[in-house]
Parts: sequence; C-alpha cells; structure tokens
Amino acid sequence: MALDKIQTTFSGRLVMVGFGSIGQGVLPLLLRHLGLKPNQITILTAAPLGRAQAQTMGATFRIEPLTRDNYVRVLTPLLRAGDFLLNVSIEVSSAALVELCQQRGALYLDTCIEPWPGGYTNPSRSPSRRSNYAMREAALALRAKYPEGPTAVLTHGANPGLVSHFVKMALLELAGDVEKPRDRAAWGKLAHGLGVKTIHIAERDTQVSLRPKRPGEFVNTWSIEGFHGEGLQPAELGWGTHERHFPPDGARHNFGGGAAIYLNRPGAGTRVRSWTPLEGPFQGFLITHNEAISIADYLTLFENGAASYRPTVHYAYHPCDDAVLSLHESAGKNWHLQKEKRLLMDEIDSGMDELGVLLMGHPKGAYWYGSRLSIDEARRLVRHNNATTLQVTSSVLGGVVWALENPRRSIVEPDEIDHERVLEVARPYLGDLVGVFSDWTPLIDRG
Repeated sequence: MALDKIQTTFSGRLVMVGFGSIGQGVLPLLLRHLGLKPNQITILTAAPLGRAQAQTMGATFRIEPLTRDNYVRVLTPLLRAGDFLLNVSIEVSSAALVELCQQRGALYLDTCIEPWPGGYTNPSRSPSRRSNYAMREAALALRAKYPEGPTAVLTHGANPGLVSHFVKMALLELAGDVEKPRDRAAWGKLAHGLGVKTIHIAERDTQVSLRPKRPGEFVNTWSIEGFHGEGLQPAELGWGTHERHFPPDGARHNFGGGAAIYLNRPGAGTRVRSWTPLEGPFQGFLITHNEAISIADYLTLFENGAASYRPTVHYAYHPCDDAVLSLHESAGKNWHLQKEKRLLMDEIDSGMDELGVLLMGHPKGAYWYGSRLSIDEARRLVRHNNATTLQVTSSVLGGVVWALENPRRSIVEPDEIDHERVLEVARPYLGDLVGVFSDWTPLIDRG
C-alpha cells in the first residue's frame, strides 16, 4: 500500500504520555497519517529528552511526570470526549490511565501494561503479583465497569501487539484456502485443527554500533529502563494443554483465567532456544510479555468448562549483542541497572531486527512469519527510528488508526481487533514480511 493512502482524519486533541525512543519515533508517523496539526498535540514527559524534536514539529512539550497523586489533576483538563491519550511511558499505571479515559470519554492506546513505580520489583509483593499476568487481569477487569466505553487498546506495540496479528496471518497461511475465522472460538479451532502446539515470539536484533559497550554502561536499541524492568519480572509463558512436564521452579496463579504460568526466576536470567530464518537457531531470553498470555488465552478452547486446547506461547528474545553484554553485567551486580545508559539510534552502523512468530507442533514442521527490517530501510522510511523502534511505532500507528475507526469498542487486546486493517497500515514500514518453513525443533543438536 502506498504511504499516502494510509490516511485517517482526527480533529480532537492527542495527549502523548512519555517521549522516549517510541514517542519520538511515532510522532512523525502521527503527523504524516492522521492529518494532525501540531497544536493538537501535547506531550507530557518526565525528562527533557526529545524536547528539540517536539518543538521543531510544533507540539506542546511539558516536563511534568505523572504520579498517583497528580495524574487526574494534570490530565483532566487535557482530555475531552473524543480526544486520544497515547501512553508510551514507563512507571505510569496503565490501568489508572485507562479508567480515567473511560470516565472522560477519551480513546486510549499503550504498548504495554505498566504499573506505578515499584510494581515490577517491590520485594513485598509475590512474584505472581508482580507478573504481567496480574497486571493484565487488573486492566481487563475494567471491562465489566465500562462495557460500552470508548476504545482502549491495550499492549499494541510490536510485541506485544503486532505479533498477535502475525499469528493470525501465519495460521491462515498454514491452513491454505480456508474462510477467515470470524470470532475467537473459530481462531482457536483453526489453530487446534492445524495441530499447532507451541508458538514462539522469536526475535533476533543484529543492529550494531561501531562504538562498543563500555564497562558500567547499558546499551540497547529501545527503552533501557523498560527492557531492564520487564527483564526483572518473573519469566512467564502461556501454558499449553499438551504439556506433561511442569517446570521444577514453575508456579500457577491462584486467580484469573489460568492461561499462563510463571517461573521463580527473572526472565532476563532465563534462556530458551528458538529459531528465525536468517539467524537460524539461537539462544534468547524468556522475557515476560503480555502476548505470551493473551495469545494463549485467545486461542484456548473449552469443553465442559475446562480448557481442552491451548498452545504454549512465550517470547524468545535475542537483543542486540551489546544489550546481551549489558544484561550479563547487570546480572553480576545482582540486577542493578548501570548508571550509564546509551540508546542506539543515529550511531547504528548496520543490522536489522528479525521479529516474527514461530508456530510448531503441526505436521508441516515449524513455520515462521514476520518482519525483517534493516536499519538502512528504517532510516529511509521515517526519521527518529531504528529498525526495532519502527516495528513498534508502525504498529502503534496501526492501532491508533483502528481505534479512531472503531471508537466505541471499550477495552480490547490486539488479538481481538482486525489484524488485516492494522497490517494494512503498518506493512509499508515493516520491511520484508515473509513466511518460512523449517524442520527445526528445540531438540535438534542436543545429543
């Protein structure tokens, strides 16, 4: 699709909370495709990072960190019915912002479900209560309170977010000439009928800078605090009905829908094997992400009130090599974050982000479907992005467009919205979208 055909007019006010790598990367896309005038946009952030860019583009830029005590007072004058709150912050409660938007009649989208400060790491809270599972349950509980409210799209970045749409595309391609499922149960029946038992969100980031990581420095291609924070949460995975061997340090939650389990160790300290077409086999981190829970939950089939089919789903992430070294160093300091931080953007010399979903267990072996986006193409397409951030920001754009076109859907997850429309919007920014078959399994070469 030509870029000039992805166009939706929005006449309301847009409030962006947070202006790190994702906020800075999505702003030019919003201006390009939503017909926004700069005076419609207000950015609220905790630091001066990105001020010059925002002001060059004409947006109002305010350094005003949101807290439990001030968020209602600060946001209420900025949000009327029909306005949009785009939350790309960390340590601002997503559930609190969603509820405020429901009360104000404003639309909402975020890229992950965030807690207030300490929600990831507070030692007084059990691992279960620090999990993405718990945060998701709290956010979804608001549906009962606001069943006909304005649209609030939860967790719609690259992953979580875009990968839920990749799963549907992969299922359709595996199935061949079939009618597109019309509802949740039909998607579950399709996955079950195809024999899909396991889904990896398999990602390999090969972007590299000519300036190597220094001791005492954390280097990454996207939010350093966000990545480090989620890495300290318990490793989590959607737990399939076919599984017969429970992990020795695994545990189930005693509340909620039961689609996922957690391990009593941090995701940044948990390694898993996976595969992407260009990298081949790799060892990644089992970082907790909402999609591991939501995809497993969405595809679950029930019989007599009990789950009869559910795939195992988890994230397998190999970040850029300097980020791996950064995590290794942090682990040696009992997971304390380094004082020096460097976000790789303009200094990236080469590489790509290969992000997709790997469906396994079916008779055809393994099937990976996803995006291959190089740093060179990302720079050609839109400013203020690298390959990793553009996969996120293009998905944010797709989710915002869908929300504007469907403004009264209350609180929804990526799995519940139109994957075709979102991909139609995001596709021009995703590089090569490919599907590749393989005979790889995690047991290959293990002796």
